[in-house]
Amino acid sequence: MTEPILAGPPLVPPEATAALVDAIGRRLPGLRLLVEPTDRESYRRDETSYAVAGLPGAVALPTTTGEVAELVRLASGHGVPVVPRGAGTGLSGGATGIEGGLTIALTRMDRVLDIDPTDLVAVTQPGIVNATFKATVAEHGLFYPPDPASYELCTIGGNLGTNAGGLCCVKYGQTRDSVLGLEVVLADGSVIRTGGRAVKDVAGYALTHLFVGSQGTLGIVTEATLRLRPAPPPRSTLLAFFPSLQAAGSAVSHLGRSGLSLVTLEFMDRATITAVDDWQQLGLDREAEAMLMIESDLPVGAAAEELATAERICADAGSTSMVRAADAQEADWLRQARRMALRALERYGVVHMEDVGVPRARVVDLLLAIDEAARRHGVETATFGHAGDGNLHPNFVFRRDASGEVPAGSEEALSAVQADVYAAALDLGGTVTAEHGIGTTRREWLVRQRGEGAVGVMRAIKAALDPAGILNPGKVL
Repeated sequence: MTEPILAGPPLVPPEATAALVDAIGRRLPGLRLLVEPTDRESYRRDETSYAVAGLPGAVALPTTTGEVAELVRLASGHGVPVVPRGAGTGLSGGATGIEGGLTIALTRMDRVLDIDPTDLVAVTQPGIVNATFKATVAEHGLFYPPDPASYELCTIGGNLGTNAGGLCCVKYGQTRDSVLGLEVVLADGSVIRTGGRAVKDVAGYALTHLFVGSQGTLGIVTEATLRLRPAPPPRSTLLAFFPSLQAAGSAVSHLGRSGLSLVTLEFMDRATITAVDDWQQLGLDREAEAMLMIESDLPVGAAAEELATAERICADAGSTSMVRAADAQEADWLRQARRMALRALERYGVVHMEDVGVPRARVVDLLLAIDEAARRHGVETATFGHAGDGNLHPNFVFRRDASGEVPAGSEEALSAVQADVYAAALDLGGTVTAEHGIGTTRREWLVRQRGEGAVGVMRAIKAALDPAGILNPGKVL
């Protein structure tokens, strides 16, 4: 399961890498620079284990925008490609290393520079972990909504690079909906600022949104101005179990048009329920074909009314059982059932998590298409995801045999079932990636989804901002 599926960028001549390392040592003597192979190895891959990954020629860990700018200028001058990297939790190959290239790991740029409770704004460096940033602003009674499942590990910069989603998207949107402005180092080492602190600002092109989700191919974000909200009350949580995918899908549709302001509407199929319950022993309904996790972050009385309405909708759709958390601690335990879904599946063997999305009304159609594709190619599958915004994560599970190996032919089966699921998502009016990004693993599908004309515009933008093609080459385009 570690064989590459796509060709990577050309190798960097060793003499170019050596010259760059020498130049960095002279120009930035205080910078932490990793050059030993064992140190560089951990920066080869992100969480996309099957994607092409080269060993970086050097790994730089800057602490200031000035250092990042100088690194990019030096790399450009020596013709060495640059890979920006956060915590390496990405799931599309966006942060994988380039053989002989320079990886710039931004994890030491982890300071919150300003928190403004009046304007509901914070300014932060990109290397801070999402959970740490949330906790820091919470000390001021504020809330940062973007909530990826890996929030305890992933960084704000990585979230910006992929336009990360998460469990709160149905109410608060994706990362881009919380970004007001950026500081960005461009391919020539120059630094620009986009946006600002004003909530309403239509001066010129929307450059901020251009960089969010670009996976480091257009510039390197070194500072972000983020929109905050007053901290909501603790969430009230409901689990509803269903006898069929169709029943769960009917509940999702009715909840979506009910007018409720749910903060979370998550889905798990039977295989995922079983895996989580095997591991966590939560007493979930293992006979159910599907489960919805429904949450409200309204004040207590309003939240109780909202969940009561949700219960009636689920009952009308055919729910067989429901469990409501008694308090915030129990709600957190139930929420962990969803957050730990991938790790629970990984206990069985090698798991590849996919990321597709469709209009909310087509969620059931996509679920059925995923199951049919998995059966057709003989692949075990388990699906969970963000049903409230039509974003599903089919997981393809390859169990290890007694010797610890996965079955022969697994790579071919994986490629085949991926292609069928991507095609199904597009046929249903959806997308081949809703929150993980194109990276390297979905490049061949970008033209099919967006069309030659739109991708041509993307290539023109890339050429204008990075004419030498040194910023994360081989990713997205």
